[in-house]
Amino acid sequence: MQFQQSIPADGLLRLPQVLSVIPISKSAWWQGVKDGRFPPSVKLGKRTTCWRARDIAALVEELSQDREGK
Repeated sequence: MQFQQSIPADGLLRLPQVLSVIPISKSAWWQGVKDGRFPPSVKLGKRTTCWRARDIAALVEELSQDREGK
């Protein structure tokens, strides 16, 4: 799939990178993280938050399977 090319196999992604793959608003993303619908973040510092690339790739795969199943 095309999204696999834009998500590295391993590493960390910042919020703009995540939202370029999952096109929702920042507030919707943060609410999804809070609700447990989206992967938890990794804090690298006081003002630096990332997500594991493999978690985001798994989420995209899950969302695409849900969409195909409907």
